[in-house]
Amino acid sequence: MKKEKLQNLAVSDSGFIFDPITGHSYSTNEVGLEILNLLKKGESVDSIVSTMIEEYDTSRDELLVDIEDFIDTLKNYLLV
Repeated sequence: MKKEKLQNLAVSDSGFIFDPITGHSYSTNEVGLEILNLLKKGESVDSIVSTMIEEYDTSRDELLVDIEDFIDTLKNYLLV
């Protein structure tokens, strides 16, 4: 994962994401925003799962899959 790329993203509290390098913008929901902010802080996937499992009524395995899917989406858009 390209953490320096992640640090350059401008992210608003409403989930608006702007990549100043490409000029592209994206949006995400509150869960995606939480994941993105934790990634920007340098948190590992396991740490993000541990943080979020307390907030959401889901299994650890399902949450892990969802977080990994979100990270894959970020990679597909070259945001990380």
